[in-house]
Amino acid sequence: MRHQRIILQIKNHQSLLIAHNIDLADRVPVSIGDRLYFRGMYEWNELGGLVHWTHDDPMGVEDGGWIRYRRKTYK
Repeated sequence: MRHQRIILQIKNHQSLLIAHNIDLADRVPVSIGDRLYFRGMYEWNELGGLVHWTHDDPMGVEDGGWIRYRRKTYK
């Protein structure tokens, strides 16, 4: 599966990686310095963490996630 990787800088010099599945959702046209909102599954790691599952569940079983950017929701 193909993923768009979006890296966010967060407090304490850590980063947060969003792995957005572009086989299941549209690519987000985000640029450096842009603000976005998201919902997904967070997994901690020593670098800051990873968020994935930012799309609808193709099986319709789990609650899906999303990324909201400039008033459009990508899921």
